[in-house]
Amino acid sequence: MDLGLTGRVAVVTASSRGLGRATALALAAEGCDLVVSSRGAEALHATAADAASLGVTVEAVEADVTDPATPSRLVERAVERFGRLDIAVGNAGGPPAGRALEVDDEAILAAVGLNLLPSVRLVRAAAEPMRAAGWGRIVLITSATVKQPSPVLALSNTARAGLWGWAKTAAQDLAPSGVTLNLACPGLHRTDRMLQLYGDGPPPGPMGDPADFGSAVAFLCSQQAAFVIATTLVVDGGATLGL
Repeated sequence: MDLGLTGRVAVVTASSRGLGRATALALAAEGCDLVVSSRGAEALHATAADAASLGVTVEAVEADVTDPATPSRLVERAVERFGRLDIAVGNAGGPPAGRALEVDDEAILAAVGLNLLPSVRLVRAAAEPMRAAGWGRIVLITSATVKQPSPVLALSNTARAGLWGWAKTAAQDLAPSGVTLNLACPGLHRTDRMLQLYGDGPPPGPMGDPADFGSAVAFLCSQQAAFVIATTLVVDGGATLGL
């Protein structure tokens, strides 16, 4: 299926590794020019080179997504370099594991600063050029835990569910201008994050291929997904049991 993304311009945050990298490569394969970012220069530039090998133009920006200035900076770079911004994908690493009664105020605030505020800032920054153009796709990568919280990921549960509540309402403000806002919610995938969480122990279930997740995000960014608004697409191999 042609997703209608050839010539579109996308910003993908935290895109040097894992699901962010897979998303950037999926969008590049669909013909999107890219602005990719992360803190780690070596992995970032490797991702940029892999994306560029697919025949698109890629700008790599070394940046910390938790810096309040980063989202606006990335949007501005896209508009300066390409003259437009059509797609914004917000991503960030997860906070440390911990049970709800074990995490303190400082840890909760840090989780909000990692997994909620950067995505809110990206949406606000991206909304202006997208609304002006009358077309846009915004996808926030969160976690399947927004649907089925993990007992050992209290920080992630808290921050990401808060982001879902904010996005659900923000999507209503964006939709009339032709801009969609959705969440992509991964379960277990074969990423460095999962290896960090489970160490030498076996994961609690099968792990997905990050490339397949990237393709799911690309669909949410597609021309055909114009009427998919304010939803959570759970990509977890059926692990979430709630209806």
